[in-house]
Amino acid sequence: MSQERVLPVPDGLDGERVDLAVSRLTGVSRSRAADLAADGMVLLDGDTVGKSDRVMSGAMLAITIPAPRAAPELEVVAEPVEGMRIVHDDTEMVVVDKPAYVAAHPSVGWHGPTVVGGLAAAGYRISTSGAPERQGIVQRLDVGTSGLMVVAKSERAYTVLKQAFRDRSVDKTYHALVQGLPDPHEGTIEAPIGRHPGHDYRFAVMSSGRPSTTHYVLVEAHRSASLLEIHLETGRTHQIRVHFSALHHPCCGDLTYGADPALAKRLGLKRQWLHATKLGFEHPGSGEYVEFESPYPEDLQKALDVIRG
Repeated sequence: MSQERVLPVPDGLDGERVDLAVSRLTGVSRSRAADLAADGMVLLDGDTVGKSDRVMSGAMLAITIPAPRAAPELEVVAEPVEGMRIVHDDTEMVVVDKPAYVAAHPSVGWHGPTVVGGLAAAGYRISTSGAPERQGIVQRLDVGTSGLMVVAKSERAYTVLKQAFRDRSVDKTYHALVQGLPDPHEGTIEAPIGRHPGHDYRFAVMSSGRPSTTHYVLVEAHRSASLLEIHLETGRTHQIRVHFSALHHPCCGDLTYGADPALAKRLGLKRQWLHATKLGFEHPGSGEYVEFESPYPEDLQKALDVIRG
């Protein structure tokens, strides 16, 4: 059922854009407020207004917020994933080297290949723990981030590995090529991360976010970019990308978080230069420490060669 809200414009919003006023008054994101205005769901003193129109103090805003649609059922589609490499396989777990443009598992709005779908197509049986579309998944990488992921095959492995990630006892090492030269050359970024108030698919450093810690050290310094080794203490969505964007050193090629399009084009990058190079943890069966490594994929290596050249 749709929600109808009629609200007076307070003095503090006098002269502001409609999308901003609707967002502030209702709590919906600014992009959602803009969509409502575009769909004719926002009236100002009885007249339909667009997202960029201005509101006046004392005027009445009538906002219709449609009921959210029921989330579609997600299912794992067994589909081979080109370029996905099996790094390790035993009775407890499988470690994969995920290519870019592949999601960890099915999600709303994603219609491309997935790690779980690729494993299913290859005949792997993974843990049935977790939501049906995320069974066996104990960690995730962004669609545009390549590198190492571990997937649980047994129920015991799922429980043990899930807890290890919660306890922050898993060693997660990434390499990132970022714009400019971070100062200092070695440090820790501690800044809370939350969902961006104006963009549904972006995140940002914000006081109301969740605590997030990123450690980094400079590996190579070049004229326009720097290669960093990064260790994550927490595992927030887009954490590395958000933290370095906030420092004005976004990952090269990461246009979502402010990277220079001209530099991305020169490097031949169509995604962020970010790769999960190493993964270490106690084996969920034997308890022994195991560690896996992944080389740079071709597109990232080419971009790095250009920077070095």
